[in-house]
Amino acid sequence: MGTKERRQREFEARERLFLDAARKLIRQEGILALQMARLARACDYATGTLYQHFSAKEDLLVALATRRLEEHADYFCQAAAWKAGTRERMFALTVADYNYAQRHPGFSRLLQYAFTEVIWEGASEERRQAMQSALQPPARAVRAIVQDAIEAGDLPDRGLDAGALMLGPWGLSAGIQSMMQTHGLLDGLGIREPGLQLYRHAQFLLNGLGWKPLMDPVDETALAALVQRIEQDVLATDQSKAGPAGNRINP
Repeated sequence: MGTKERRQREFEARERLFLDAARKLIRQEGILALQMARLARACDYATGTLYQHFSAKEDLLVALATRRLEEHADYFCQAAAWKAGTRERMFALTVADYNYAQRHPGFSRLLQYAFTEVIWEGASEERRQAMQSALQPPARAVRAIVQDAIEAGDLPDRGLDAGALMLGPWGLSAGIQSMMQTHGLLDGLGIREPGLQLYRHAQFLLNGLGWKPLMDPVDETALAALVQRIEQDVLATDQSKAGPAGNRINP
């Protein structure tokens, strides 16, 4: 191995160390408590060395969110590849996303924070591009489901492309989960069982798009059976590794 290759491997290993330590500190004390100097000390490096990897705290947070997003993308694409009808596959993405967020609550908070203007704009262009690249596999998976649905006659295209049609389900899932991250917000509004409400509204949205076969979102028995089927057929391997996830319809 040449000197250049060895230095590159050392650089990558050091970056993984910084990201692992940052994740641990955030898990223990929260995102707002993260400080670059303290992170460097925790890794036994000078602060200047840390800044060789990340131009600012914002850069570090976007890098960490990107790393977690890559893990989430694998989970998401697994649901997209399920051998089922197009509407079931689309709904499976909502279930998989919610399941992952329940198992990794820090991920949703981190992603929400990374996408705020102050963090996103404070990160380097390189880190923003890396995040965009991490988003491409799940985006392609969703577009493929939408395109399959249009070609099969399950979904009228209404003159919109697959990217535009996927925005609604994505925005609904991200929005409700964002509200769930704000402690006490939904409880204060008298909204109970947010997981159930997310699944119901996902079905209402798919109905509104004319995505066949239509489903009664208020039929809790049918909805619970579909969620259970997705958990067993698509997510069972990951759930068995993690133990009880607490991500049923009544989380």
